[in-house]
Amino acid sequence: MDLIENRYDLSLTRIDMNISDLQKGEKAIITSYDLDSIPLKLIEMGCIAGSVVELVQVAPLSDPLYLNINGTHLAIRKNIAQQILVEAVCGA
Repeated sequence: MDLIENRYDLSLTRIDMNISDLQKGEKAIITSYDLDSIPLKLIEMGCIAGSVVELVQVAPLSDPLYLNINGTHLAIRKNIAQQILVEAVCGA
């Protein structure tokens, strides 16, 4: 019986998402990315695994995305944001 109940417990379910899946004001932690798919400048500016990222604003045509990564504000294209995997922060 416990197995059936836990199967629907959302806290046990991990959903893969990327930065472009975030909603305005939502925070997440960067989990991984492909070094070949994102510019080195983003890594130099703090876009590394373990960093907290917040979606601050989305441009009118949904591109670019304005982010706050550990206090650094930057804008990135949506196609780059789709390459950076994140894990949502609960309660944010």
